[in-house]
Amino acid sequence: MLLLGLASVTFRERSVQDVVRLAVDAGSEVVEWAGDRHVRPGDRAAASAARGACAGAGLRIGTYGSYHKAGASDPGEFDAVVATAAELGAPRVRVWAGTAASADVSPAGRAATVDALRRCADAVAERGMGLLVEHHVESLTDGLDTALRLRAEVGHPALVAHWQPRELPDTDVCLAEVRALRPATVHAFSWGADGFTERLPLGDRADLWAPVLAELTAQSRDDGTDTEVLLEFVPGDTAASLRRDAAALRDLRAGRDLAGAR
Repeated sequence: MLLLGLASVTFRERSVQDVVRLAVDAGSEVVEWAGDRHVRPGDRAAASAARGACAGAGLRIGTYGSYHKAGASDPGEFDAVVATAAELGAPRVRVWAGTAASADVSPAGRAATVDALRRCADAVAERGMGLLVEHHVESLTDGLDTALRLRAEVGHPALVAHWQPRELPDTDVCLAEVRALRPATVHAFSWGADGFTERLPLGDRADLWAPVLAELTAQSRDDGTDTEVLLEFVPGDTAASLRRDAAALRDLRAGRDLAGAR
C-alpha cells in the first residue's frame, strides 16, 4: 500500500516533537527522519526519542535519511549511520551515489562508488535493513540509464530505489522513471522551472502526481510491499502548506480529481 507522510528535513529548524505534531496534524502515516538534523549519526538518544515520539503518535518510522555519500564520505562513518538507523527502527537507510554527475566520473571513480555502495548494502543487510540510493543530480543516479546501470553493477539484494522529480518535470518522463525504478520511497513536491526556488502547491501538478501515485499503487499491490510517499519542500515551509499538500496527496491516492488541477 501507499503510505503518505513527511520528510522531517522539510522542517529542519523544528524539534522532533514539533515535527511529530505537524505530521499528525497533516494526517501523515509515516515520518522519514533526517540524519543531518533531527537524528544525527551516532546520536542514539535522539534516535530513541524520535522512535518513541512516533510510536506515541501512531506514526510509522520511514527511511533514515543519512547524508552519507558512498565513494566520497569516510567509510568508517557508516557504522554510526547503521547503528543509529537500527535504534530508530528504520526499515532502510538512504545514501548518495557519490558527489559528481555521472558524465564527469571516471571509470575508476565509478568503480570505487559501486564498491562503497556494496559495502554499505552488506552493512545494512546484516541488520535486516535495505539500502536506498537517492535519485539526485550530481550523483550516479542523475538519470534513469545510469541509475539502472548502477543497480546492476552493485548487484546487491538489499539495494532499493528512491525517486523524486526534477525541475518543471515532464509527466511521461517521470512515469518512465517510476516504472523502471519501482522505488521504495518517493519524495513528493511540485517545482516550476526554477526548481527549489519556485515551489508550487502539490495540487498544481496533479497532472503529474495523479498518474505517478496510480503507478505506485499498482506496483505496491503487485509486489506486496509498502511504498512511502513523503512530502518535502512545501511552499514557504509552513504548516498550512503541509496540510494543504497532504490533503491533495490523500485525494490523489484515492483517485479524486483536484479542483484547479492543470
